[in-house]
Amino acid sequence: MLFIVIGIPVAGFWVSSYLHKPLPLEDQAVVDVPRGASFSGLLSGMRRDGLLGDPGEARLRRWGARLYSAFTGLDARLYVGEYQLVPGDSLLTLLEKIDRGEVMQRSVTLVEGWTFREWRALLEGLDGLAHETKGLEEGEIMARLGLPEQHPEGWFAPETYFYTRGTSDLDLLRRALERQQRILDDAWLSRDEDLPYDEPYQALIMASIIEKETAVPDERGRIAGVFINRLRRGMRLQTDPTVIYGMGEDYDGNIRRSDLRRATPYNTYRISGLPPTPIAMPGRDSILAAVRPAPTEDLFFVARGDGSHKFSKTLAEHQRAVREYQLQRRSDYRSRPEPAK
Repeated sequence: MLFIVIGIPVAGFWVSSYLHKPLPLEDQAVVDVPRGASFSGLLSGMRRDGLLGDPGEARLRRWGARLYSAFTGLDARLYVGEYQLVPGDSLLTLLEKIDRGEVMQRSVTLVEGWTFREWRALLEGLDGLAHETKGLEEGEIMARLGLPEQHPEGWFAPETYFYTRGTSDLDLLRRALERQQRILDDAWLSRDEDLPYDEPYQALIMASIIEKETAVPDERGRIAGVFINRLRRGMRLQTDPTVIYGMGEDYDGNIRRSDLRRATPYNTYRISGLPPTPIAMPGRDSILAAVRPAPTEDLFFVARGDGSHKFSKTLAEHQRAVREYQLQRRSDYRSRPEPAK
């Protein structure tokens, strides 16, 4: 009788010690708890995947897990999701994460200056995301997001977004849309007086052009000032990014004279004023530049070749800058800074 009284606690302690013992992990691992999963099914799956160790250790870990579940009631409230384990984690680590619903977070960065088409391609390639927009036309997507008459370009805020497995791409786009709407509304309320556009959407269009023209933060306000000066004087914007956007998939990396003569709604060498829609996804700083441009008398700018621009007040100055920076291009010439590595 004494042996039983002593032996049961000792056995229980011995079994429970395997809950604390690190799992045999050489690298990170992900344990998936699908909808409708049972506690025994979870443990069986981990055993099959080799996460519980050799057969003897696996048996003891499973017994220990059942003891934990009996005391906590975990088997009745398994939170669906993915749970990440790293070397050194124990089975107890996993069970406590499941008990708290501490599911693994994935992330995706929607990049400033990308187009909606590029964003869709990125989202379609993401693992763990439910692809509800696959096969939908752009208009159908915007209708599901509550803006049935809007072109999608420009309406989604560049940012890093976190999501869990099973999140839909539509939900992620909705978050980006709501964020961009808040940014645009707040910026519009703080806008300068006498801007050459009278609605927030026009500011969004301008912001997208600014975004594509420069990635140098200090230049955004000045470039906005140039474009606004041109609009106020009735001058055409004559900006290459709008031409490129209008070319669509025909753009092969070069703009030819014939492209500048082609009549498209986005060819600002041919049309007056702003194009009909944004041409990319502008970030917050470009939106602020569009509504609060830097004071300047400049009417022109040209890429120096190092990512920055040379600004000019007169056509003569601009033509000299063009000869200096663009007619004698070096092999390392670029109009935008190289991306950070």
